[in-house]
Amino acid sequence: MRAVRVGGKLRRLRQERRLNQAQMAAELGISASYLNLLESNQRPVTVNVLLRLAERFQVDLAAFGGEDDSRLVSDLMEALSDPLFDEQDVKASDVQELAANLPSVARAVLALYEAHRRGGVASAPADAMDSEAAPTGIPSEEVTDFLQRKANHFAELEEAAEALWLENKLGLFTLHRDLVDVLAARFAVDVEIAPSESMPGLLRHYNPLTRRLMLSEMLPAPSRAFQLAHQIAFLGYRKEIEAAVSAGKFTSPDADALALSAMANYFAAAVMMPYDRFLASAKSTRYDINILQHRFGVSFEQACHRLTTLRRPGAEGLPFHLIRVDIAGNISKRFSSSGIHIARFGAACPRWNVYDAFSTPGMLRVQVSRMPDGASYFCIARTIDAVARATPRGGLPTRVGQQAIGLGCGLHFARELVYADGLNLDDPQIVTPIGVSCRACPRADCSDRAMPSMSQRLEIDENKRGLSTYAAAG
Repeated sequence: MRAVRVGGKLRRLRQERRLNQAQMAAELGISASYLNLLESNQRPVTVNVLLRLAERFQVDLAAFGGEDDSRLVSDLMEALSDPLFDEQDVKASDVQELAANLPSVARAVLALYEAHRRGGVASAPADAMDSEAAPTGIPSEEVTDFLQRKANHFAELEEAAEALWLENKLGLFTLHRDLVDVLAARFAVDVEIAPSESMPGLLRHYNPLTRRLMLSEMLPAPSRAFQLAHQIAFLGYRKEIEAAVSAGKFTSPDADALALSAMANYFAAAVMMPYDRFLASAKSTRYDINILQHRFGVSFEQACHRLTTLRRPGAEGLPFHLIRVDIAGNISKRFSSSGIHIARFGAACPRWNVYDAFSTPGMLRVQVSRMPDGASYFCIARTIDAVARATPRGGLPTRVGQQAIGLGCGLHFARELVYADGLNLDDPQIVTPIGVSCRACPRADCSDRAMPSMSQRLEIDENKRGLSTYAAAG
């Protein structure tokens, strides 16, 4: 077990309980001097002290782990890599100390930076804001952070999906027809596959007055089933969905609405890929996504996303990370259970294979990567096509967008994936050095560097040219 220093969190807990060091030390069965060393981060916390914390103060031990600190440090480093802070000479050690000792202040700094990026203001107390005040956060970022905090697993929605299967005797190979029947029998909803020209710009449209659900003919079969289950989520399991969303404490109606949609999507995925059956199939096929797609009648993205939700205590799948990007580098979906840090502000590292996937559309790319902190990951990536739309009569054809999905886990789990077969994972020649983003990455020898690193002084020698304009010339 690696040493974990929790001084700031321990001190904050003591202050919240209004205890002095002697009183808290007595509760934990340690000396006041030892507690002082823990709070000043001069000693790592032991397992016994953590267990006593859980017992005496009913705290979540996960909150005292190092993963949250590590992610907070990464987000701060990325934010502070903005040229806006160049003159401040912020060191990595400064950021680590801030995150460890004053995590609330660190998060406040992130909130201020996010407000700066969107050209707004940081959130203020509700009674200090008028009805025309700007939203307090970016809704998509709030929901992404919520999913990350919840480890992208919602037990109540898993149970609701399982109840739907049992109560309606659903079948895996008749799921589409069964869901149509559930909508008709239980909710008096008729389903119609509508011509695309009658639904311009829409893929699904539910009219609560006529109780008619229209799905575009342009939706592929997996997406049709998904949208049917999504609609059932709102009609039959809104209570469970709203309960899950209430834990997010979102700051705007837009974030609430987006979170509700995300929870309905979660429910739909749980219906299409029942937890126990999907987990068993994932393990037995060694996470062969192609087989999982055909076995459950889902898309590549749906199968990959579902793999990130298999975190049921005692019945977990591998801890994966997931990223979805477009050809311009925009990140539209990100989640990490593997521990890898994904760029939060702007594009990620161009060396990630999720970007290489665009050069070989439809082909699965495999990569062994290593972050600057030494952590190594095994990643796969592939492009996906957006849902096709009808081409209008005359004029230019409508462009069909393309995105890429990246899925990965810690390198120590790679042998459990079929995609690692035939690879010598111990060969350093197959490892690709990557980073979070160019500004936050300390690598001086990167030929793909697009901007200078915040951790190194930029030196331009007119007589030398490095691997890139901003790479050291040696």
